[in-house]
Amino acid sequence: MTARKTGLIMGAIAGISVAAAAMAGVGLRGPANAADGTGFQRISTAPMFAPPPGAPMSFADIFEQVSPAVVSIDVVSKADVSQLRKVPGLEGLPDGSGGGDGTDGSGRTPKQQSSGSGFFISPDGFIVTNNHVVEGAEDIKVIMKDGRELKATVVGRDESTDLAVIKVEGKNFPYVSFENSAKPRVGDWVIAVGNPFGLGGTATAGIISAYGRDIGDTAFVDYIQIDAPINRGNSGGPTFDVYGRVIGVNSAIFSPSGGSVGIGFAIPADIADNITKQLINGGKITRGYMGATIQNFTSDMADARGLGDLKGAIVTDLAPGGPAAKGGLLPGDVVVAVNGVKVTTSSELTRQVAKAAPGDVLHLDIFRDDARRTVDVKSGMRPAEKDLAANGGDGSGAQPGGTPSAPAAPKTVVLGLAMVAIDPTVRQRYQLQDEVRGVVIEGLQGDSDAADKGLSRGDVISSINNRPVNSPAEAAAVVDAAKKAGKTSVLLGFIHGGRSGFLAVKITP
Repeated sequence: MTARKTGLIMGAIAGISVAAAAMAGVGLRGPANAADGTGFQRISTAPMFAPPPGAPMSFADIFEQVSPAVVSIDVVSKADVSQLRKVPGLEGLPDGSGGGDGTDGSGRTPKQQSSGSGFFISPDGFIVTNNHVVEGAEDIKVIMKDGRELKATVVGRDESTDLAVIKVEGKNFPYVSFENSAKPRVGDWVIAVGNPFGLGGTATAGIISAYGRDIGDTAFVDYIQIDAPINRGNSGGPTFDVYGRVIGVNSAIFSPSGGSVGIGFAIPADIADNITKQLINGGKITRGYMGATIQNFTSDMADARGLGDLKGAIVTDLAPGGPAAKGGLLPGDVVVAVNGVKVTTSSELTRQVAKAAPGDVLHLDIFRDDARRTVDVKSGMRPAEKDLAANGGDGSGAQPGGTPSAPAAPKTVVLGLAMVAIDPTVRQRYQLQDEVRGVVIEGLQGDSDAADKGLSRGDVISSINNRPVNSPAEAAAVVDAAKKAGKTSVLLGFIHGGRSGFLAVKITP
């Protein structure tokens, strides 16, 4: 549901730090009138301009205050030999496939080292970092600013928000706090301290560029975008405001080239604070769950259904027996609010549902049959992401197969799609499950809008404008009715590879 955007890099190897130019007016020199007639000008020691109100002349005091709480993290983990063999120069590395034991062929399991950043959030040794910094770690070493090296253990990890908590033994450690109330504005200064390229204790500074960024990595985080030079090894480091309070945890960069282009992303403090407290208290994160597959309800879809500029999340499928199905939600419903909170995207809906505790009632404002109504769903507990992926993985649905010798069903062309009804022959040809209903695409006109938008042979059209269609004649009738009503497009419900979705398609003349 959230495809990773091109150019986004996450991981300890390409970690992040936030920040940019820090000094406003310091060290600038301006010309003065020459006094000796030589034509040379003396260099003034006065700044050319004064910093604007609120801009610091230096971040030195803030750095001195917060940097002792920031640590470098060195991690040793098992190396994936099959991946190492893909690295240029390591193609000849044995993969141990003969023994099947994952070793390097000599009986030894190869190791890999990586580094990241983190920071103390309590005097008794709890440290926040990114999940990807410590995931799979066999040995974790924390290096403090004063040079102390301490062994750390993992307290808990949350893959969904890329946060983790580790702990070192001891007490009276310097620590910093999350800032959950005094939220900086876009354009306010921020400071980052971290471990770029293994250079621990490095400070950089910049401004907040934007809030609420969806970078396609997780549905549970609205990232803070920060204008900054970002470098490898700063993953898990803190972003501070000018008062030395943590306003974010650095987690990703945008980089088409793999290097810094000055766009970084941090997990907001309120999310990090909530998740880390849960990890410390129990080591496990619980989230609400509806049991519904959703996608963005786009402007094209809204236009096809005559809903103006409505935005929300459209339900494409339901888990059998899940909370949403039991609560009466239906495929094609457009969810626009949860418990009174407006949602305009599928990610926003997922985040609002995730905030619920299992057993809480979710009051969903939806559009069904172009009328607004409310559906109440009792939240369940969200399964682990790997379990969700396994349940919806490849091989669960229709895939084009061999063509049997039986005669082909008659075809009708609608919207540039050659459609056939699903009979036993068609069901066998495309390996469709018994419960699948609709019409099957047997061919496409190359210049059709449907072809341009990715529909393909073997896909099933299950509904048009929220009306089920079980024959090409029914499909043609719905499209004709939309055309007579002055509509320029229709909303197709489709099944591709066993997964449901919606797509707005233009009506051909």
